[in-house]
Amino acid sequence: MNTRIRRTAVTLAAAAVLPLALSACSDSGSDSASSETSSKASASASTSDDGMAGSESGSSADEPFGEACSAVPKTGAGSFDGMAQDPVATAASNNPALSTLVSAVKKAGLVDTLNNAENITVFAPTNDAFAKIPKATLDKVLDDKEQLTKILTYHVVGQKLAPKDLENGSFETLEKSKLTTSGSGESYTVNDSAKVVCGNVKTANANVYIIDSVLMPSS
Repeated sequence: MNTRIRRTAVTLAAAAVLPLALSACSDSGSDSASSETSSKASASASTSDDGMAGSESGSSADEPFGEACSAVPKTGAGSFDGMAQDPVATAASNNPALSTLVSAVKKAGLVDTLNNAENITVFAPTNDAFAKIPKATLDKVLDDKEQLTKILTYHVVGQKLAPKDLENGSFETLEKSKLTTSGSGESYTVNDSAKVVCGNVKTANANVYIIDSVLMPSS
C-alpha cells in the first residue's frame, strides 16, 4: 500500500515539473528568436544606411564642380536644374556668363544644330574667355561665318564625356580635328591651355564644361 502511494506521489510530481520545464524551454526559444530577429533587423538597417550613404556619395560625385559654378544662378532657367531641362544652346542662353558664346552661336547659325544633336559634350568659353581675344580680331571672326563655325564646332565633341574621361583624353570634335584633355579630381585643362572653371554641367542633350579660354583649331 505504501509503495503504491509513493509511486502515485512521484507521478504527480513529475506531471507538475514537466509543464514548467516546457515553459522554460519555450521562453528561452522565444528570447533566442527575438534576439535573432532584432539582430537581423539591426543588420538590415545597417545595410540600408550604407546603401543610402553610397547613393548620396554617388550623387555628390555627379554634381557640377569648379570655382565658377558659384556664379551660376541658384534657381530659374539658368540654374543647374533649369539648364538640365533644356537642350544645350537654349540652356546656355539662360546663363549670363555665356552670353558672348550664345551670340556667336546665333551668328554662325548653329542653334538648331546644337539643340538637335544627341549625347554631345560642349566646352563653353565664358564671356571673359572671349574678352581675352583682341576686339578687332574677335569682331573679324564674328563677321566671318565660315571661320566662326569652324571655331565653334571645334568646341563640341560628339559623345558625352564624364569628368573621368577627361583625365588623359583625345577626342575628335565636330570640326573634325582633335582636342586633348588632362587632369584629375576637379582640376582639368583642355589643350593644355584652357582651364575648366565649372565642369559636369548637365543639359537635356549635352554635358557642358565651362572654360576660361577660347579653343582654336590647329588649321
